[in-house]
Amino acid sequence: MRAPPAPLGPAPASPIAIALALSAVYLVWGSTYLAIRFALEGGWPPLLMGGVRFLVAGSFLYAVLRLRGMPAPTRMQWRNAAFVGLLLLAVGNGLVCVAEQTVSSGLAAVAVASMPLWMALFSALRGERPRRMEWVGLAVGFAGVAWLNAGSSLSATPSGLVALLVAAMAWAYGSVWSRGRDLPSPFMGAATQMLCGGVAMLVAGVVLGERFDGWPDARGLLSVGYLASIGSLVGFSAYIWLLHHVRPALAGSYAYVNPVIAVLLGAWLAGERFGAHDIGAMGVVLLGVVAITFAKAARVTPARAAEARP
Repeated sequence: MRAPPAPLGPAPASPIAIALALSAVYLVWGSTYLAIRFALEGGWPPLLMGGVRFLVAGSFLYAVLRLRGMPAPTRMQWRNAAFVGLLLLAVGNGLVCVAEQTVSSGLAAVAVASMPLWMALFSALRGERPRRMEWVGLAVGFAGVAWLNAGSSLSATPSGLVALLVAAMAWAYGSVWSRGRDLPSPFMGAATQMLCGGVAMLVAGVVLGERFDGWPDARGLLSVGYLASIGSLVGFSAYIWLLHHVRPALAGSYAYVNPVIAVLLGAWLAGERFGAHDIGAMGVVLLGVVAITFAKAARVTPARAAEARP
């Protein structure tokens, strides 16, 4: 009897695991925009704050995984993780932190919501063309983002919006580039990327002259603690896991939900005002996410049915 072929990729994930990971990315990352704002207001320079956040979270996760017996990444895996961490964290998250000095937390999340479009473009260039319903979901979601941005009461500066656009492009390219590369397992991959990205942000912050004017206040310290523990250990690890188990369009759909969470939290806890215009636009954003999710389900179901045939 011929032995079955070895698996070519990660084992299929259960729908419950995917739903939990998406929920973590949707809700947790939606709250990090406000936490970044509180950290900046609490006395943290943007790049040094991000560097400390990811270096602490990455060091903790790496140590736990090594103590549990997970092997250390190879030299090639470290190199690939460094490149992904540079794009996703040092450039992507770093520019978000820089932009939030002049952009409200809600609008920062809205601007980053262009990321799935860039991810779809980069995926198409690699031959992973989205299905028609996925394109519809992307278009609907981006229309909602444009509607929320046009005439919204949430404020921003041109330089801040440019920084956010570059951040979205860097995050999207890094996410697509990472697929199929020689990287550690998802959680070790998250740890190594946070370590490399955190070091890059600290170096950039020092080179650019960032300095502490004084010791950060209590809210600033608590905010960075939340970003490192919940935002990084939970949110980023869940996202890296998703990149290994679902298509880029679904993994990147968080960017359409994050603006809703960020705007609501900004209005509730930071007095960022919004009205009926913003609520309607956020409803359109959610429709885009639903379309992407159903497109993913329609793609998976026929494949599983084919596998089940004798």
